[in-house]
Amino acid sequence: MPDAGRDLDLERLRAVARAAALRGGEIVSAGRTSDAGATSKSLPGDWVTEVDVASEGAIASMLAEETPDVPIQGEEAGGVATGLRWVVDPLDGTTNFIHGFVAVGVSVALVDDRRVLIGATHAPFLGEMWHAAADAGAVWERADGSAVACRVSQRPWSEAVVGTGFPFRRKERLDRYLGAMRRVFEGAEDLRRPGAACLDLAWVASGVFDGFFELGLAPWDVAVGALLIAEAGGVVSDWSGGDDWLDGDIVTGAPQVWERLVAATSAPV
Repeated sequence: MPDAGRDLDLERLRAVARAAALRGGEIVSAGRTSDAGATSKSLPGDWVTEVDVASEGAIASMLAEETPDVPIQGEEAGGVATGLRWVVDPLDGTTNFIHGFVAVGVSVALVDDRRVLIGATHAPFLGEMWHAAADAGAVWERADGSAVACRVSQRPWSEAVVGTGFPFRRKERLDRYLGAMRRVFEGAEDLRRPGAACLDLAWVASGVFDGFFELGLAPWDVAVGALLIAEAGGVVSDWSGGDDWLDGDIVTGAPQVWERLVAATSAPV
């Protein structure tokens, strides 16, 4: 829980995060038919567009108005990385966005040091939303207008469909990744790689996927999804089974699947 001195209305902040994610999604949706002005960041395949920047600006403005005392850590603008802060991914899946693939998301999390308190992820082109508060459950708002509590799957390991992501930014990690992928593929039913980690994690929380593993993500990629999964009855860890998943090496899933996944990721290369 937050420090004893904090007085946080988590349900109000949950609504703020949801509204901010929707606002970012409006910017993303409006930019779909425009020339997004994509430019490469420092690593190959790591893109930023004018839409990423505009979405983050709109989200930051809303959060600053609603919670003026809480700083923001954004993917594009940076910011504080400790203490109580909003952690924002204004457009997860930028390569998908550039190529016209609809698997993109917007994520807004409230993080207190290394604990995620609030999270919301919006899939603007799919019309879906996920949100959660610590110790208060996670909700999946579906495109058909219904809303259901998130629950991880009950499928056994042999029937598991596992989401993943390739270490395209850090290809020196490829051997470690491929070893884990081989071990997972030998035991699970199949793998999926849509290319937007925030949605992969939301799908795990919803029981669509049974687990997920990836190397080299950032806090804004994983914060919301980890909270969704934990509130949905799943397990979240780093590749060794420890608690450092916010640093970006994440393994998660339904308990019976997570156990097999962490065995695969923690095995020697």
